[in-house]
Amino acid sequence: MTRKQLWQQIQTKKSYLCVGLDTAPDRIPVHLQQADDPIFAFNKAIIDATKDLCVAYKPNLAFYESLGPPGWISLEKTLAYIPSEHFVIADAKRGDIGNTSRMYAKTFFETYNFDAVTVAPYMGIDSVEPFLEFPEKWVILLALTSNKGSQDFQMAPQENDEPLYEKVMRKSQEWGSPENLMYVIGATHPERFAEIRRIAPEHFLLVPGIGAQGGDLAAVSQYGLNATGGLLVNSSRGIIYAGKGEDFAEKARAAAKTVQLEMERALIG
Repeated sequence: MTRKQLWQQIQTKKSYLCVGLDTAPDRIPVHLQQADDPIFAFNKAIIDATKDLCVAYKPNLAFYESLGPPGWISLEKTLAYIPSEHFVIADAKRGDIGNTSRMYAKTFFETYNFDAVTVAPYMGIDSVEPFLEFPEKWVILLALTSNKGSQDFQMAPQENDEPLYEKVMRKSQEWGSPENLMYVIGATHPERFAEIRRIAPEHFLLVPGIGAQGGDLAAVSQYGLNATGGLLVNSSRGIIYAGKGEDFAEKARAAAKTVQLEMERALIG
């Protein structure tokens, strides 16, 4: 998917919501536990309930890999069910030397046909470039994540007191462009979005951390939106686990609608 196509979807749906499919077997409602494939049955219901309110889905690969071959089958069925107009992210956080990264890129962009994959940058250019070689595919580079541990390394000052994540963002813009490179920036750091936009004014930002992690969507939108959207804001647990019973999909839709309406107001300005 191109940046233009993604922006068109944002405009059409008045939303830059990404729904994270972090589907844990022990959180699937009881009435679905006896389905042939409970993971897919749950994901299918979530997709049906939210597909008109979001522009992207983000399966977290750990939740599927941990189940072995059945998990990969559930993932394949989920990917086939997601409507083609949605931007689909492999939340895989890969990052290794060139040949290994090349195989990871082939896995996610050819075998599974994701639009994007999250990539760890800390092995440098040769670990990232193989992902950037695929046309109309995206690298989403980990920059400033939403977890508490982001303070340990990402915020560590470098020369001129520049935090490490800023150095990563500046350097990586030599590798990719706003057409194929995004950054993960956690919603739990709203005070940094204005400076981040000065560093990367045109790039899309994938923003986790609203909902269950307590990130501030209003602040993220105020400082993160740009002329072509520039944001994909992810909510996982806050949407997919909004309900626990047979009405879980309706509860998920209500939670997604609340977020979408706030995004619509932000887009209108």
